[in-house]
Amino acid sequence: MERKELYVLYGDEPRKMVKEILTELNIEEEISKNGLIGIKPNLVLARNSDSGATTDPELVSGVIEYLQEKGFENIIILEGSWIGDQTTRAYQVCGYDKLAERYGIPLIDLQQDSAKNIKIKELEIKVCEKALTVDYLINMPVLKGHCQTGITCALKNLKGCIPNSEKRRFHSLGLHKPIAYLNKALQQDLIIVDGILGDLDFEEGGNPVQMNRVIVGKDPVLVDSYAAEIMGHDINDIPYIQLAQDLRIGEKDLTKARVIELNKDHGVVIRQKSAKVKRLIQNVEENKACSACFGNLVHALKRLDEQGKLNQIKKKIYIGQGYQGKELTGIGIGTCTKGALKSVKGCPPTASEIIKVLLNSC
Repeated sequence: MERKELYVLYGDEPRKMVKEILTELNIEEEISKNGLIGIKPNLVLARNSDSGATTDPELVSGVIEYLQEKGFENIIILEGSWIGDQTTRAYQVCGYDKLAERYGIPLIDLQQDSAKNIKIKELEIKVCEKALTVDYLINMPVLKGHCQTGITCALKNLKGCIPNSEKRRFHSLGLHKPIAYLNKALQQDLIIVDGILGDLDFEEGGNPVQMNRVIVGKDPVLVDSYAAEIMGHDINDIPYIQLAQDLRIGEKDLTKARVIELNKDHGVVIRQKSAKVKRLIQNVEENKACSACFGNLVHALKRLDEQGKLNQIKKKIYIGQGYQGKELTGIGIGTCTKGALKSVKGCPPTASEIIKVLLNSC
């Protein structure tokens, strides 16, 4: 797999999906048989993945099964939850204790680990020593919003690999610079993004949006740029992406990326919507909408709401396979609604693309 490539698979069976992608990539060819493989999920707090806050254990199960089937035995899961919670509790509540028992995988609590000082230019960063001993690091963030940085994905997920005292210092430094510098101090070899269910705007969950996708890449800057585009953010509004590129960690320019979609999303199962999501979609007519397309629309509406422009969208918004071949007087989202007076092309279109068409229709 090349660093400029991003692989995307749609669906709602994370274990099966990730094994399919890894089979396509043949990652076993780049891992030493005796090397230590570290899997870093996002278990920021003790809250299950249905909340949109944490990495689905079924996704991690698929990665472990794939590796073990290929003969890899030296695998660990490592995480350090946020300061307000205990990693051991998060492992238990999120189902990782059972997962570890099933596969014989050690769970490493980085909150209890010693740290090593690593200097990157003028900034010295403490990094947990166990994370530094890993030979092949698989980063498994959740695609979700964040109240301070806009998004949290590949780059920010490594924050779980620093001590609690360093997490406090990161906030005092403004988050963006230390997040970028941390990714220079600690290299990730593969990124598997849990885009099945992610929170709309908070790291700790509570307003989950079903997006039904897994994204795989090797360049964390490119992955985060793609994540920002999906969620309707201007990449330049997330400073740590540019800072990481300046440090030559990766490339943010999506025009240089090769996005490989291994299938199309046809799942129409949309889980219970939170009150916030229901408010955002009150002008939306949905008929058998695929979850990836619907999720991108929700993120687009959220961005417009933040800008104070949501109430400017007066026309009805249509989305879903049920509108195929029909003429619509409002705004259509996705290929299925091309019969609308105005429509957003794509299957699914990104939130950024949706925002442009909605604003032009005002």
